Amino acid sequence: MRAHDILNNPFLNKGTAFTMEERKELGLIGLLPPYVQTIEEQAEQTYQHFSQKSSDLEKRLFLMEIFNTNRTLFYYLFNQHIVEFNPIVYDPVIADTIENYSHLFVDPQYAAYLDINHPENIEETLKNAAGDRDIRLIVVTDAEGILGIGDWGTQGVDISVGKLMVYTAAAGIDPSSVLPLVIDAGTNRKELLEDPMYLGNRHERVRGEQYDNFIDQFVQIAENTFPKLYLHWEDFGRSTAADILNRYKKEIPTFNDDIQGTGIVVLGGIFGALDITGEKLTDQVYLCYGGGSAGAGIADRVHAEMVSEGLSEEEAYKRFFMIDKQGLLFDDMEDLTPAQKPFAKKREDFANAGDMTDLLNVVKTVKPTILVGTSTNPGAFTKEVVEAMCENTERPVIFPISNPTKKLEATAQQVIEWSDGKAFVATGVPSGTISYKGVDYEIGQANNALIYPGLGLGMLASEASLLTDEMIGAAAHSLSGIVNPGQPGAPVLPPFKYVADVSIKVAEAVAKKAQEQGLAQAKETDMAKAVRDLKWYPEY
Repeated sequence: MRAHDILNNPFLNKGTAFTMEERKELGLIGLLPPYVQTIEEQAEQTYQHFSQKSSDLEKRLFLMEIFNTNRTLFYYLFNQHIVEFNPIVYDPVIADTIENYSHLFVDPQYAAYLDINHPENIEETLKNAAGDRDIRLIVVTDAEGILGIGDWGTQGVDISVGKLMVYTAAAGIDPSSVLPLVIDAGTNRKELLEDPMYLGNRHERVRGEQYDNFIDQFVQIAENTFPKLYLHWEDFGRSTAADILNRYKKEIPTFNDDIQGTGIVVLGGIFGALDITGEKLTDQVYLCYGGGSAGAGIADRVHAEMVSEGLSEEEAYKRFFMIDKQGLLFDDMEDLTPAQKPFAKKREDFANAGDMTDLLNVVKTVKPTILVGTSTNPGAFTKEVVEAMCENTERPVIFPISNPTKKLEATAQQVIEWSDGKAFVATGVPSGTISYKGVDYEIGQANNALIYPGLGLGMLASEASLLTDEMIGAAAHSLSGIVNPGQPGAPVLPPFKYVADVSIKVAEAVAKKAQEQGLAQAKETDMAKAVRDLKWYPEY
């Protein structure tokens, strides 16, 4: 390769860390300043530069420059500052770069862009994007349901890029083995269609048979092109997300983070709360506030766990209630999604059915012990709602997990204060420690990054042919044991600073369960060793 090709390849470039021997061998003599830096020196210099940026958006754009030029240095730095960098590299700051992607565009970042109008280009696109790299993991989005901010067309590719950054930083998945991808099916966002700078297809979203056929072709070609592929679906719309997952989950190793990942991490948080109270999951009453793909997916995951712990499906469904934009969901509503229908109630069972559009009335009527918010309806968990939850149970579980921050149903501080410290809280965005009446409450983040990186590492290490409910359950159970439940104010989920350790635990649990189920195809039979052998470290 020509010297400048190496310096412009983020997978090969070491910048000023190329040794004199390497510079001579690669034709780099005189193309770099003479002092040879260590990666530690590069990281220190880069972090000082990062720290001088005045806004989080500027910090993210600077980090993307490092990502685009030197992947190893980027991940070395990310690992050193993972708690600080994660909200900048991913949620919530990534929402700003998605909204402004076309105006800020500089580099495609080794992503693949599929155009729904040209299915004949799928194979060529995947091969061009991969080059000579062995792709094991694709994160694909069609960007219809981005992070609570909706439809962003081709600009949503940034969510795939960001998600894969977290896979590598948290679980050590080799960045040369991953591919971010967007399916541009159009957009219904008027401001994008009218923006002369917009880089995507300027037509409304394609739906129906053409869309379904395109997804089918993509899956078949991706599976044929990359035989050991794990396929991750991200931020699809509520009308397509569950259908796509259900279509393929029994055929290929595949995962939808919005539907499955959030469910695993919330279930892990519920287990954390029950570890402290000593109560049983099968005795809880669950209220889902927000019945989109995330809310319904979480409820489905918790329901499945109740069934695995001894309840019949029907008995378990009696313990679940779901509120969406229409209020409490009833089975006579004509606009229910397939994922919502199992949770809908019979109107005649409620004397006050007409009042069930109001969250407070629902809480007082059905008496939930667990309240999970995925509504993106800011402030919905009022003081009265929290107080009513405390009347239902001594220690309610209240998880306002919508994101970004401006969409939270309540802040952690509000829930702690309004419940007089009784509620178990996890939020969907990072929250600082809350001091209340002499106790420091460490707030766990219901952050899917505690789950999906380790899940992916376990799938790749075991070469599992499918991702099963049992493997997902093993991942949720593996979250416990990292924090001390006996400590006052202990979080119900491991703090994000432990994500590397958590990811290894999750990966081992998933890989071992795959092996137990006869789904592991890896030559290595020691799953713990397979996980550790696959983990990539950012070092030259």
